[in-house]
Amino acid sequence: MAADNVEIRMYNMGFGDAFRITVRRGGATWRMLVDCGVHAHGQARPVAESVKKIVDDLTEDCGGKPHLDVVVGTHHHRDHIVGFADDRWADVEVDEVWVPFVENDDDPDARGLREAQTRTAQKLAALIDDRVQRLAANQTEAKHTLELAKAMAVNSRGNARATDRLLGRNGTTFATPGHDVRFLPAKDPLKNNVTARRCGVVAHIFGPPRDPAILKKMDPPKTAGWLTLNLDDIVDAADPDDVDTPAPAAEKPEEDKDIWPLFNRTYVADKTQVPDHLQKAKSDLRLTTLSNDVGLLAAASVLEQSVNNTSLFFVLEVGGLRLLFPGDAQYGAWEHVRSNPDAMKLIRDVDFYKMGHHGSHNATPMRFIEEQWLKPGDTMVPWGLVELWKDTIPWQKLMDALSAKHHRVIKPTEVLAGDASHSELATNEWWSQLTFTLDG
Repeated sequence: MAADNVEIRMYNMGFGDAFRITVRRGGATWRMLVDCGVHAHGQARPVAESVKKIVDDLTEDCGGKPHLDVVVGTHHHRDHIVGFADDRWADVEVDEVWVPFVENDDDPDARGLREAQTRTAQKLAALIDDRVQRLAANQTEAKHTLELAKAMAVNSRGNARATDRLLGRNGTTFATPGHDVRFLPAKDPLKNNVTARRCGVVAHIFGPPRDPAILKKMDPPKTAGWLTLNLDDIVDAADPDDVDTPAPAAEKPEEDKDIWPLFNRTYVADKTQVPDHLQKAKSDLRLTTLSNDVGLLAAASVLEQSVNNTSLFFVLEVGGLRLLFPGDAQYGAWEHVRSNPDAMKLIRDVDFYKMGHHGSHNATPMRFIEEQWLKPGDTMVPWGLVELWKDTIPWQKLMDALSAKHHRVIKPTEVLAGDASHSELATNEWWSQLTFTLDG
């Protein structure tokens, strides 16, 4: 009989996440898929091809009838969920879906936050398009800035059909209509340690935070001048699944405020984490005119980070093995988790870390790497080249810090740095996989 083990398979989506966790223990098997998406500017291949490979692999592994115990949609960015719009998922049996509580339509606060983020993304994308049309042919620097801002805004709109699949609504489901949906974390703390029916898997759910003060900081700034632009009738015909019902027009603000305090203090630990070009432009971040290209980029950054901080943040524990999946949580959400003594007891000794936000500068706290992750382990970086971010993601300082602490860093089809751990690594063009043997 083969030894009990845990496999973590990172699919090479490009700039996007898809992780399959398979636990084989005591003659039973338990499977989880965490996310399935890719950024439109960084695909390793068409997303339909990636989805086909994931489903085909699952079908083969399950002996002809594809089945997942749990599907996790960590947050509604396209590079994490857009693959679920593919109808191949209609043939896959799924017992449970886990999503952040902000997707719960029965929670008024959560619904308001999600709708504000989606409405903001739609308006911002339309505003950027308007600005691009006004550029002169020689304004190449402005064009680059606006391309980056548009990529962030489009990613933050999510995908309505993929969300329908996850939630089992509007006739878009997996092969098991009526699957259970958990909105996490639950309000009852006792329900945030979820024990699987097989294989002794326990999931410890630590985020996103439910603290009303932190939730307020995730809400896009209602007083930003550009939000008052009436764009409610604009629909992106290129991707109608991204647009739900038109949003009501924003009220005219009492006063014009800039967004720098939100951008700097809410989502970023200190000014060293803010890109230099935004540091230098601090005094210009008043989003009231179409000519403020850096301001548009800052607004897109704020929006992206607010959605990232709604990510499910959890640790899987099985047979003494600990696996950390933070979604794309950034500094605000990380600080919430790191202030929890119970969470810190777990994450300081994790064997595996799914790199947050593709290795960006404002996701994984350096202090976690340099001082708090005490046990050398493996890190997988779900990354693909996006030309706009080729010099900043993954952040080299972060990669170097991981290597210095003897963690093995794995990008798709490539080992970047670090010492070999006690797991076995296998790679091909489609995926990289770690296999951990369980003791006892």
